[in-house]
Amino acid sequence: MSSHSTVSLKDQILNGIIKENTIFKLALSLCPSIAVTNNLKNGVFMGGAVLFVQVMVNMTISLMRNVIHPKVRLPIFMLVISGWVTVTQMLMAAFAPDVYAKVGLYIALIVAFASILARAEMFASKNSFLPSMADGLGMGIGFLFALTTISFFRELVGKGSLWGFPIIDTKPVLLLILPAGGFFAVGILMAGFNWINARAAAKAAAKAKAALATR
Repeated sequence: MSSHSTVSLKDQILNGIIKENTIFKLALSLCPSIAVTNNLKNGVFMGGAVLFVQVMVNMTISLMRNVIHPKVRLPIFMLVISGWVTVTQMLMAAFAPDVYAKVGLYIALIVAFASILARAEMFASKNSFLPSMADGLGMGIGFLFALTTISFFRELVGKGSLWGFPIIDTKPVLLLILPAGGFFAVGILMAGFNWINARAAAKAAAKAKAALATR
């Protein structure tokens, strides 16, 4: 029986987006959050690639979980991940060659993303197809959300543009499109994300306490 059977698919998806957000909460796979997010287009495509790989890996491992021998599970997981990363590379090279030329190196590095291997080991290998797909969607959408937010902020403030189109006619903060500025932007947005979550949790706790007091 699944250890997560009592969790709804919606909650499983929201968990990956909010509670266990790969970048903002777990601080995993930070390399692309610094390297490719100086441009919104690159950030969105990179996030989309990770979303696709995360979902496909989770679904594949879930379907194979009863035939994978425990002693060779990690090599099998890595083989599955590398296979889906190769598919992603081929699709991006065929349909978005301009973006692939810029982020192709980082697409290849998805094979080594701890977040994807961790979900295969901790969740997909222990749960059925639909929960595993929902978990992959949540973690992947959370990653896409984080990269989109970071790249939106960096390109808008650092270049005054979005998706390459000029938006604001002010002097840009060029630091934000440099690697050092990437760390700065990630730190600010990570702090903001966690502050919002803490406020929401505090309000929910206060509401629950008030509801109990009125009984």
